[in-house]
Amino acid sequence: MDHLRRIRALRKQMQLLKNEAMLVTNLPDVRYLCGFTGSNAALAITLNRASLFTDGRYTAQAKEETKGARVVIAEKSALRDACSWLEDSGAAHAQFDPEQTTVAALDLMREGLSKAKRRSFFQPLEKALVSLLRQVKDADELLLMENAALLGCNLFTAVLPHIQSGIAETEIAADLEFFARSLGAEGMSFDTIVASGKRSALPHGRATETKLPRNGFVTLDFGVILKGYCSDMTRTVYVGKPGKQELFAYDAVLEAQEAAVAAVRPGATCGEVDNAARSVLLKAGLAKYFTHSTGHGVGLEIHEQPRVAAKQDSVLEPGMVITIEPGIYMEGKFGIRIEDMVAVTESGGKILTPAPKAMIQL
Repeated sequence: MDHLRRIRALRKQMQLLKNEAMLVTNLPDVRYLCGFTGSNAALAITLNRASLFTDGRYTAQAKEETKGARVVIAEKSALRDACSWLEDSGAAHAQFDPEQTTVAALDLMREGLSKAKRRSFFQPLEKALVSLLRQVKDADELLLMENAALLGCNLFTAVLPHIQSGIAETEIAADLEFFARSLGAEGMSFDTIVASGKRSALPHGRATETKLPRNGFVTLDFGVILKGYCSDMTRTVYVGKPGKQELFAYDAVLEAQEAAVAAVRPGATCGEVDNAARSVLLKAGLAKYFTHSTGHGVGLEIHEQPRVAAKQDSVLEPGMVITIEPGIYMEGKFGIRIEDMVAVTESGGKILTPAPKAMIQL
């Protein structure tokens, strides 16, 4: 990972906005910029210097991991010491990301300043600079994300023989998580979703002790963390024999998902990709059951920018990784969602989760 390049890119954005200094406290942003993975960190950056502040638990780890910034071990508060450092740097003001800063944290930041500076020194960014940089992945990141996505596909293959009528949803979730660890994942990127039968109509139906039905859909939505990067995929399978309504609905969701994947290309807006999926479901008479956005960015966090939703004008660029996950949810009956991770390339989109999408009957 070229952390020096990332810090230079941030400084370029700071210069364009005439920002002299920045305080970065969101841990995924800190990791992205300098490589440090600890749970307590504040990265203070000016146009010519950068210092990472943490505590004594991470003395060795910070020195080993941190690139592009000087490591400072705080005696009491890493955050307050970082703020004092920024004031001592001579900057008139320092920016922070208001989306990642609580009121309590801002109060603590101000405590690290002299009384004369407390009211006006820290100013909120109008746009989250590091989050915007993180949207476009470099070659190293894309390789890590592809590996994480393929690991997820292997989990799906491994768990299929375990999906049977009468098995508890929690048991299927446990199998997925066991296989993930066995194959080298650091953990799951979010709470595993296993929703069966009528519960498949819950878009975020966390696994419960509910038994899989004799006949019904089972939605599996899961992801892993591999070397810090997240994967995310959904497949919906059928236990038993589906009826005509289930077959029609599944085919419509699959067509919508594939239409949205086909719409992924540099220069396309996120709203256009969303509309590609929504239009198919509208034609099938199912649009009212599609109750969420089509997708989101993925990376060091499971939900990143850009948001793939109606009327979103963010423009796709090569290197972005997004999910495409249309679904329908018919309360009291069933739900279906199909999701892939897709990397935006120079010519279109590359599916990173090539597990089968045609209906699987078990």
